[in-house]
Amino acid sequence: MKVFKDLYQYRELLKSNVKKEIRGKYKGSFLGVLWSFINPLLMVLVYAIVFPLILKNPEPNYVIFLIVGIIPWNFFTTVINQGTTTVVNNGNIIKKVYFPREILPISVVMSGLVNFFISCLIILIFIIFGGMSLSPVMLFLPLIAIIQFMLSLGLVFILSAIDVYVRDTEYIVNFIVMMLFYATPILYSSELFKHTTFAWIMQVNPMAHLINAYRDIFYYQVMPDMKTLGIVALVSFAIMVIGYQVFKKLERRFAEEL
Repeated sequence: MKVFKDLYQYRELLKSNVKKEIRGKYKGSFLGVLWSFINPLLMVLVYAIVFPLILKNPEPNYVIFLIVGIIPWNFFTTVINQGTTTVVNNGNIIKKVYFPREILPISVVMSGLVNFFISCLIILIFIIFGGMSLSPVMLFLPLIAIIQFMLSLGLVFILSAIDVYVRDTEYIVNFIVMMLFYATPILYSSELFKHTTFAWIMQVNPMAHLINAYRDIFYYQVMPDMKTLGIVALVSFAIMVIGYQVFKKLERRFAEEL
């Protein structure tokens, strides 16, 4: 495929862009990349204090339960929010220099994946110091992360291209992502709504299944549901392919619109 040929030809640009995304996120900050660890920890601290008061029977080891959900969610929201504006933010470069435009969204999602794997160290530290053991099922982490990568990349392809034409896209996306947070079992177990009228929301939400898969390997330490994971993988791959096609179709007028 042409996309792989282009990415190989411009691999150095892709590599430098990924590095720029990783370093640039906290450029000028005193703590720098440490914010990748501090942000989820602060979120966990707030929710760990508030939600046990709301939920009558929170999960045991609720802090670990929370952090296993929040860190993958941060990966998702960070790349979606940054990826939506990546083409617009690089408008000056696009108008001056030719390079495969898809490098921009790919760089954002790849840098997010790297940060996510680094942040997973927090999960392991909490598991160890929380009195839990490490399990061989944790080796499924790369598989689940790659599925999330495909899902995120497909969405970023679509959203970053639309944002060039409709600048309100980023604000709409921020609102939807905020709503989606409460429709994803991050603060609570998906079992809580299993037999309610809201159960269908969990079924059609790919991130709900991915969060459950992360919880299976880290928190419950059991095999993830491979059938469900397989379906999510196929859906994520389809979204990535469709997203790429949408991006390539809309990129023809990027320079004019920017």
